[in-house]
Amino acid sequence: MSSKTLVACFSCSGVTRQVAAKLAKVAQADLFEIIPEVPYSNADLNWNNAHSRSSVEMKDKTSRPAISTKVNDMGSYDTVFVGFPIWWYVAPTIINTFLESYDFSGKTIILFATSGGSGFGRTVENLKNSVSPTAIIQEGKLLNGNPSETDLTNWIKNLKLEN
Repeated sequence: MSSKTLVACFSCSGVTRQVAAKLAKVAQADLFEIIPEVPYSNADLNWNNAHSRSSVEMKDKTSRPAISTKVNDMGSYDTVFVGFPIWWYVAPTIINTFLESYDFSGKTIILFATSGGSGFGRTVENLKNSVSPTAIIQEGKLLNGNPSETDLTNWIKNLKLEN
């Protein structure tokens, strides 16, 4: 890729982080981890409990969990891969926090996710209002399991980058 690329990810269990690290390597991109200001405990992530933190956040579409880290010089990136686990068929609301924290005007955002069984659902639609209208958000790919570097390289080569 000729433009400067960032791979940003949110990961609670480490699964998405592992995929993001491999993707950053093959894309020759910088890697950034979206770390919540208040880490998620196992109890927070219990989707079977309607009162768990993740359940409450996902029911409230205005929820914006705080992030403890910042990307240095976001303006220098043309393409940003954003990875996350699928929660309730969409991205966790901390992804909205991340997207609303920077100016993505004219940038291409490519989503990737890990999931125990669901697809992207309405993720792209739910995230569009969190970025500039001139940002391009593309539904990328579910990267479950342990994708090979070859598979990731082929995926990147086949992307239609708008920049």
